[in-house]
Amino acid sequence: MTLEAETDELEREADAASRMPRIYAQAPDSVSFRKLRKRLLRQTQEAIRRYSMTGGAREKWLVCLSGGKDSYSLLALLLDLQWQGALNVELLACNLDQGQPGFPKHVLPDYLSALGVPFRIETKDTYSIVTDKIPEGKTYCSLCSRLRRGHLYRVAREEGCTAVVLGHHRDDALETFLLNLFHGGRLAAMAPKLLNEEGDLLVLRPLMLSAEDDLSKFAAALNFPIIPCTLCGSQDGLQREAMKRLLDEWETKYPGRRETMFRALQNVEPRHLADSGLFDFSKLEVDQA
Repeated sequence: MTLEAETDELEREADAASRMPRIYAQAPDSVSFRKLRKRLLRQTQEAIRRYSMTGGAREKWLVCLSGGKDSYSLLALLLDLQWQGALNVELLACNLDQGQPGFPKHVLPDYLSALGVPFRIETKDTYSIVTDKIPEGKTYCSLCSRLRRGHLYRVAREEGCTAVVLGHHRDDALETFLLNLFHGGRLAAMAPKLLNEEGDLLVLRPLMLSAEDDLSKFAAALNFPIIPCTLCGSQDGLQREAMKRLLDEWETKYPGRRETMFRALQNVEPRHLADSGLFDFSKLEVDQA
């Protein structure tokens, strides 16, 4: 694209900015933000297309909001695609109030009401269960995640949703891969699309192609009312944080390392691994004809 053509396109986007969804009301009027928004929208739309996240006759997505930068960004990008006519899906935002001490209960309802976004706030005290069951110094994340997911599945069923949509991104997948590699003894990351164990709900991750750094800049530009986590986010020395630091070190020393690693997750060679359940080595024989 020529410089003139790119300038014209950016001007058209700037003109369309006045008609954006309300979530962009405080968006900066800058070329850098428009490029960032365009890149994230392209990646989100590509993830939805590549992993066949839509296609049903009647679809309703439960968009899970934690109050963090990633889930806010997820909602903004899905609303943007919906506004553009590129996502023919009904969206219902949902926050699970887990009963953390000092949790600002008004923030999400006030924010979503101001945007005119349909939402449901579900209150379940999983905080007490997690802090009671997990010994001091141990990681809350695993139990907290299971309890949270169970309630979100229930809410999705009650609301007639076909999918539970989460804000995990590329870097989350890489950190999970390294955690499983170094601590779990298996090769596994995060699937962009999966079916729950009951087989009645899809779990979707439309931000799977997007970098955390881009989402951080996007969230900061839109000034989302971030709510800090007082469960896993309150613990020091978590293994996931160690994986993040390791990836940061590699990225600093070898720029582009994260993207290369993520491409590897999309380019698996089962016969070059040692899992006999994944590849039937017994069928490998020398042709003596």
